[in-house]
Amino acid sequence: MRTHLILPEEMVKEVDALVGKRKRSQFVGEAVREKLRKETLRAAIKATAGIFAEADHPEWATSEKAADWVRKLREESNRNLESSSGG
Repeated sequence: MRTHLILPEEMVKEVDALVGKRKRSQFVGEAVREKLRKETLRAAIKATAGIFAEADHPEWATSEKAADWVRKLREESNRNLESSSGG
């Protein structure tokens, strides 16, 4: 899609010096895509801020407890795989 953007002259000169006039649109498109990705991520982080409470997960209170929790999950997963495969 074609669009018309107004950019500071120095910025356009810097882009052209870096990538050349023929790659200007591609460069600006990639820059906008990266900015959109960052802003989308920022909005998701803001929307979910505070959703996780340490008090709700005492199994993660220490590295030892977390390791034990992971080990138990893996054991349970292995048991489920064995029982579903008949083994």
